[in-house]
Amino acid sequence: MSKVAVSFTHIIKSGEPAFSVLVSSLLLGEAFPLPVYLSLLPIIGGCALAAITELNFNMIGFMGAMISNLAFVFRNIFSKKGMKGKSVSGMNYYACLSMLSLLILTPFAIAVEGPQVWAAGWQKAVSQIGPNFVWWVVAQSVFYHLYNQVSYMSLDQISPLTFSIGNTMKRISVIVSSIIIFHTPVQPVNALGAAIAILGTFLYSRAKQ
Repeated sequence: MSKVAVSFTHIIKSGEPAFSVLVSSLLLGEAFPLPVYLSLLPIIGGCALAAITELNFNMIGFMGAMISNLAFVFRNIFSKKGMKGKSVSGMNYYACLSMLSLLILTPFAIAVEGPQVWAAGWQKAVSQIGPNFVWWVVAQSVFYHLYNQVSYMSLDQISPLTFSIGNTMKRISVIVSSIIIFHTPVQPVNALGAAIAILGTFLYSRAKQ
């Protein structure tokens, strides 16, 4: 999101179902009915149309969103396997993941960057953005944690279809809100591509059932 518009990032991330089917087919040997595969066409086509017409297209940002799709799919697959048949709630499972992530990634973060790089980066950010940078980081941390926590709680309480539809609505709200807040220029063809990708995501959710 540091390289491209927030709206563009989430348009590309609407292609997550395509990655889900691909990974599940190749690595888990799962087979899906024909409507599921057909529903991927508008998703891929809509994302491609939005990417081609994006005014602020950046390859690093595009590839970052694509890698994020792949990582999210692996997260869902392993999370569902981890919670299956276990007497652990989604909230507790996410708490365990958060603590393990801290233990595993902290040594790598120190080795690659270290406190000196962190201090220099923090000072540069505060000098360029101002004191509000601290509050942006705090707010982002709290809301991102709540977002993930509620996601894992939802996996325990609602059906996959309801969760997928809610995820589709989330994409729509994020795209529209970011366009309004950041005044992102959007061409009609770009908006059409986003709408097609989101529609494809909804059709995928229905076909998967």
